[in-house]
Order: sequence, then C-alpha cells, then structure tokens
Amino acid sequence: MSRIVDYALARRALLADYRENRVGREAICDAHPELVRAATYLGIPRDGSCPICEDSAMRTVGYVYGDELRRINGRVVGDDGELERLAQRYSEFTCYEVEVCLECHWNHLVRSYVM
Repeated sequence: MSRIVDYALARRALLADYRENRVGREAICDAHPELVRAATYLGIPRDGSCPICEDSAMRTVGYVYGDELRRINGRVVGDDGELERLAQRYSEFTCYEVEVCLECHWNHLVRSYVM
C-alpha cells in the first residue's frame, strides 16, 4: 500500500458545517441506492456510530479503479484477501474506502491508497 490519502480533515470540516447548520442533512445523507446496497451486502462493519443519526449500522465499502482493471474497474472489494489477490494480478490500482450509514445514508470517503 502506498500513496495513502486520509480524508479525516475533510470529514471533520463537513461535520462541523453540519453541526453549525451551514449544511443540511439532506445534502450529506445522500448515498446512492447502489452504494447502500453494496454496504448492506458486501460492506465491512465499522466501529463506532454514525456521526449524523448516531446509529451503529455503519459499514465500509471498498472500490477499486485502475487502467489495467478494465472490466472490473469500479468493482466492490469485500475484504483484504480479495485486495491481495488483485495486487498479485495487477501491477497498480487505487482503492477507495467509503463509510456508509445503513440508516440515514450518510456517506463519506474515508481514504484512498494505491496498491
């Protein structure tokens, strides 16, 4: 794993804007139905509760993108084992991890990294 980008500061800023009523809930709890479906069936349970609705039904979903991936570009990655298999087969691709609340549909990019 290299070139890791952590989006924690952007997350904190967005949550601060929400708490100060500078951004509405409808603007941040807008997960696409396919993202919610992927989180429901393929997502990895996440520690902690949702920062918006305080429900504990948080999941992390990983997606992979890369020039070599072609037909599997944008594929949901279920676990680290699957990432390792892809890393053995392809020379480079980027993984994006998104946190999703199954209740209120909060979603935010957590981090990205190159494998």
